[in-house]
Amino acid sequence: MEKRQWLGCCLAAGLTVSTVAVAHTRYKPFILGHTAAGSEAMTQVVAATRKALMADGFHVVGQYVPFRRTTIVCATYPEMLNAAAHAKNGGFGAVERVSITKVHGKWQVSYVNPDYLAVAYGLRPLPKTEMALKTALGAKTPFGSRRGLTRDELKPGNYHYALFMPYFNNVDHVRRFPNHAAAVNTIRANLMKHVATSSFVYEVNVPGTPKPTTVFGFGIKSGKGGDHHILHIIDVHRYRGYAYLPYEMMVVGRRVIALRPRYRIAVNFPDTSMMGSHGFMNIMSAPGAIRKVMKEVAGRKG
Repeated sequence: MEKRQWLGCCLAAGLTVSTVAVAHTRYKPFILGHTAAGSEAMTQVVAATRKALMADGFHVVGQYVPFRRTTIVCATYPEMLNAAAHAKNGGFGAVERVSITKVHGKWQVSYVNPDYLAVAYGLRPLPKTEMALKTALGAKTPFGSRRGLTRDELKPGNYHYALFMPYFNNVDHVRRFPNHAAAVNTIRANLMKHVATSSFVYEVNVPGTPKPTTVFGFGIKSGKGGDHHILHIIDVHRYRGYAYLPYEMMVVGRRVIALRPRYRIAVNFPDTSMMGSHGFMNIMSAPGAIRKVMKEVAGRKG
């Protein structure tokens, strides 16, 4: 009896320590997988990245060149899709984003930290995704925030950049259609036509959701909400968080929703100051411009 009680106490203590450790873990938005010699052509590095992802179980769904010397590769993974299906608005985290960009003469291959994504978007933990990315692309160092954010600071309902700024669940309701197919067909057609300088990147159906759910990835080529305009102001650090791109619009049933740009920019670049030459004040018009693009892509007038 005493032995059982002792074992029970040990297990309880172990769980308590584990819980405390998880609560105090600090998460950063991106991970630098590895670097490649700058002498290699971008097409070579991109091809090697795609091949490595597919070899470790990822399904590449899209590729995007937002500006010179940068390519974004987007891919799904079974664990990510499953987690996305079981969380409110989880489809925003259904696709992994990998950036290949040349900085100071070397190619940086970086990706969204799946642990950070899971906590921020309220998904189940993604240990298999994390391991597959590490095996495929490496995991040299996490980056994107000097100290990182704790689980309590980052999770939905808690994280927002500042007072009156949106949370994860404060989504934009872009448009309502008669049915799911009408919404999907409209968005696909408009992205393919580059409406409002948009670019089609991917279309992914999330299986197992209560309502049919389709996620679109898209870029914005120019204007105040343009990819180049935003990132070349706020992202000037040693390692580039270009895996911030592309944006998402999600069709849930007949509704089209999107993360609010002010939330999405901030959660990917949480250390960005409000003021200064690389601060948010310099992209004040970007959130409104991004929302305008989304409305036009969804065929909404006015």
